[in-house]
Amino acid sequence: MPQINDNDAIIGRYLVWLQVEKGLSRNTCQSYEADVHKLIDYLAEEGCASSAATPEQLEQFVCALHDLGIGVRSQARIISGMKSFYKFLRVSGAIVDDPTRLISAPKIGRHLPAVLSVDEIDAMVACIDTNTPLGKRNRAIIETLYGCGLRVSELCNLRISGVYDKEEYVMVDGKGSKQRLVPISQVALEWIAIYKREVRPQFPEKHGCEDVLFLNRRGGKLSRVMVFNIVKELARLAGVNKTVSPHTLRHSFATHLLEGGANLRAIQQMLGHESITTTEIYVHIDRSRLRQEILQHHPRNRDASKN
Repeated sequence: MPQINDNDAIIGRYLVWLQVEKGLSRNTCQSYEADVHKLIDYLAEEGCASSAATPEQLEQFVCALHDLGIGVRSQARIISGMKSFYKFLRVSGAIVDDPTRLISAPKIGRHLPAVLSVDEIDAMVACIDTNTPLGKRNRAIIETLYGCGLRVSELCNLRISGVYDKEEYVMVDGKGSKQRLVPISQVALEWIAIYKREVRPQFPEKHGCEDVLFLNRRGGKLSRVMVFNIVKELARLAGVNKTVSPHTLRHSFATHLLEGGANLRAIQQMLGHESITTTEIYVHIDRSRLRQEILQHHPRNRDASKN
């Protein structure tokens, strides 16, 4: 049985396993790497190597997460990473028994994400100064994010060659390097065309970014943080009093489709969800809004409020 003493080496092999065997994205692998480092650092303070950890020690690590005040969702993610790491150790022959097999993640209540109304999205769009080059680019970004329901990483990785104007589709590189075709609106295509014609040629083009659709002013690929800041600033300018991120536009896309009568399976395919269960959260959003409408407008409820 191989002995593992070099943490950097084993984590390196673990990351290769996640990418090659599990097909996980780079961002997911980075999250798992950070979580495994937390575990290894904790075990080192206990004078224990990761391959020698007992179920009791790992239970203590989980308790420590709770005691530190780490949120339930973050706890669940770290425990998921820990289980994945020990599965790798077992598969690679570093350990015989999996010490995490009896450890369960905390239960997470269903979280309804923030959703913007169409008026709020229109207000954000109205705050973009499309007389400037960056304004034209940002308008194309917002129209694409909301019009296609993309994850921010998917937007940053969009390729010029992946935009099919005549067919009105874009090719999206989703989680786990899985590609999917997503319909794109005429409005988004028009702003992409304006950006490509009037703005993109003004940016210096870095090597390797020749086919990247959205560039920063230095000619490199847009970062996730940059897109987050663009969306957050537009929400502030529009006076939207919600926590808004690029993912909020994705949630709004799905919810507005559902409210408009779109089929849940079709929404699932457009969002790139492997499981319909993930998409069903938007049904709960729709029902919660319906309940609010009933409470506000049904005559029985109006009469009850007067008593």
